[in-house]
Amino acid sequence: MSAEGGTKAIIAALSANLGIAVTKFGAWFLTGSSSMLAEAIHSVADSGNQLLLLVGGKQAKKKATPEHPFGYGRERYIYAFIVSIVLFSVGGLFALYEAWHKIQHPEPITGWKWVPIAVLVVAIALESYSFYTAITESNHTRGKTSWVDFVRRAKAPELPVVLLEDAGALLGLVLALFGVGLTLITGDGVWDGIGTASIGVLLVAIAGILAVETKSLLIGEGANPETVTKIEQAVLAGDGIEKIIHMKTLHLGPEELLVAMKIAVPKSETADEVARHIDETEERIRASVPIARVIYIEPDIFRARESADSPVTSAPPVTA
Repeated sequence: MSAEGGTKAIIAALSANLGIAVTKFGAWFLTGSSSMLAEAIHSVADSGNQLLLLVGGKQAKKKATPEHPFGYGRERYIYAFIVSIVLFSVGGLFALYEAWHKIQHPEPITGWKWVPIAVLVVAIALESYSFYTAITESNHTRGKTSWVDFVRRAKAPELPVVLLEDAGALLGLVLALFGVGLTLITGDGVWDGIGTASIGVLLVAIAGILAVETKSLLIGEGANPETVTKIEQAVLAGDGIEKIIHMKTLHLGPEELLVAMKIAVPKSETADEVARHIDETEERIRASVPIARVIYIEPDIFRARESADSPVTSAPPVTA
């Protein structure tokens, strides 16, 4: 996934959430609806999250330093993890607290009854636009991968985060509409509290999913099987390489891959020939997989016992 596509989706979501937050706060001020307050805080949290993703993208572009020789690509993962914390604490826990308070002390909506309904309908339209933008940008790289696998396997965190936030926002708006609507129909403010509680549970669940997926990226994930296959084919396409004894890959960032491998070379080759074949192999790898920025290739003589003790190249990539 390109960073440009992720940035476009983030900006679309940020624009929608800022406008929605203002209208929701206005509706809460006029009606006192806890569902509207929970949704307003939800939109504020989402807006802050999108700003965090933009900051993370900018920080990741910093050049490598002696202290950080592999660069700052993982900054994007760190800020995405912070997003999950913000969504859990500011969005989910606040909504659950407000729901508990509202259920304990229910209050009907007595004035400006049409305002929350109008605001929620407009918010659904704006969130739908943001969600559509995220889906469109994701489809550029998702291919035939299912949405679940896309969220789980994507190495760039921005689009999965925006997708989950927008999906959660739309479902939250429907829950808020349910709570407010039943409160207006029955005159019982408990329904408003129930709607708020549902929003809180939803946000906590989404935050948990984001935290788990981002944690995996922070720990370090290898290249996906398709990328590993391309690297193997590029390595074995040239002269002087008998086989790959073992290989490991690691994402230093969404668009930066480290590749380390031990290869078997013919016993009869000179050091000059080995060095030339390694240089040619690196060129083929980068041509086939442009994100393979850091490549370490160790030449060796193939030994059957070493091959038996090492991971086979057809196995899924392991984390370095």
